[in-house]
Amino acid sequence: MKHVEKVSRRTRVVTGGVAVALVIGGVGAWSAAASTPAAKPVAAAAAAGNLTHSTHLTVDAATKAARATLDAAKKANQKVSVAVVDRNGNTLVTLRGDGAGPQSYESAVKKAYTAVSWNAPTSELVKRLDSAPTLKDIPGTLFLAGGAPVAAEGAPVAGIGVAGAPSGDQDETFARAGAAALAE
Repeated sequence: MKHVEKVSRRTRVVTGGVAVALVIGGVGAWSAAASTPAAKPVAAAAAAGNLTHSTHLTVDAATKAARATLDAAKKANQKVSVAVVDRNGNTLVTLRGDGAGPQSYESAVKKAYTAVSWNAPTSELVKRLDSAPTLKDIPGTLFLAGGAPVAAEGAPVAGIGVAGAPSGDQDETFARAGAAALAE
């Protein structure tokens, strides 16, 4: 004789509800995945002729240049700060050498920005102030020797700024040493 256990109505309702939820959840997830289209671009800015391409210095290259700059200053027994900015003037790397003055950090960034903005050493730009004295009023710039541009394929890709040596000429010599390290 078979013995059939009677299941309560409550147990049947709970068990049935769990089964239905599992089926609906699985079907819902499958249908959501199946009906979701591939991501589409928000705007059509990528159309031909709407974009330009530019060359940028890598962080590793900027760090190499900054280290070479500090090494050149250390050999000359000078305590400086160095900044390397990208072609848009955004800071990539800044290093404050041991014992460098507190003002040197910000000055190095501004010299680097100035050098890349005009694709010229800042010592040359200082000479332009005689004929255009308001150049010095442009925010973020510093028209003192110590900034060197870095170019590739005929276009600026970075600026290296140095501050803290007794003269801007020395600062610029160190900045050029950092730029030269990128050619190695």
